[in-house]
Amino acid sequence: MIQHIIGHTPLYVWAILALLVQRGVSASRDRDMSVRKLCIIPLVMTALSLQGIASAFGMDGVAPLAWLAGALAAAALLWRMGAPAGVTADPARGMIRQPGSWTPLALMLSIFCLKYALAVSLAMAPELRHAPLFTLAVCALYGVFSGVFAGRLLRSLAVYHRAGKVAALA
Repeated sequence: MIQHIIGHTPLYVWAILALLVQRGVSASRDRDMSVRKLCIIPLVMTALSLQGIASAFGMDGVAPLAWLAGALAAAALLWRMGAPAGVTADPARGMIRQPGSWTPLALMLSIFCLKYALAVSLAMAPELRHAPLFTLAVCALYGVFSGVFAGRLLRSLAVYHRAGKVAALA
């Protein structure tokens, strides 16, 4: 059965997986990033998350609300954790120094696995598309992953903003 599932997976899915792994591995190293570049992965992963629920459940009813609840809860939790260790900013150059972390890879692979598992589940049991608890759980989980990306981004942007204020006072 697993061979059948993997064998019927389109090739572009494996290309996406390879890209996500490459991006996640590169995030494991310290790097300087522009604010614009720092926003790319959270925006792309949020778009994939929303596309996942739109294609599986539609964007009406409880699906987007469950996603939003999960996203807001996770983003708020990350925000409350304060500034991430090791993040520094240089507003004069428009750069943020991010310490290496395996968290982005784990998050990207989690969203990928959730999308893949959802596609397989719905192909094998299409009636799940109309199961309220299944919809709530999947959409909230998509939201949590997106919220973690958003919370991490917001914390880094707060460091950048504070550094700009300090530089303006000096």
